[in-house]
Amino acid sequence: MLDCKQSSQLISQSLDRSLTLRERFALQLHLIICEYCKRFSQQVQTLRIALKQMVNSIENNSMIEMSSAAKKRIADLVEANHSQT
Repeated sequence: MLDCKQSSQLISQSLDRSLTLRERFALQLHLIICEYCKRFSQQVQTLRIALKQMVNSIENNSMIEMSSAAKKRIADLVEANHSQT
C-alpha cells in the first residue's frame, strides 16, 4: 500500500507520463482511503485544465497584438515547461 508521499509523487508523475497498471491500481486504492491525496489529485487536475485554457485563451485572443507565430511560441513554451514539472 502506498503512503501519502508516494501517492503525491505518482500524482505528479502522471502529468508527465502514463502510469503503469500496477501504479494506477495502487494510487486508486490509496485515493479511496485518503481524502487528502484525493483532494491533491483533484487540485492538480484543476490546475492542468486551467493552464490549458490559459494557453488556448492566449492563442485565440485577438486583443493581444502579437503575430500568431509569437503566440504559438509562447504557448509552446508554457506547455513545454508544464511537461517538465
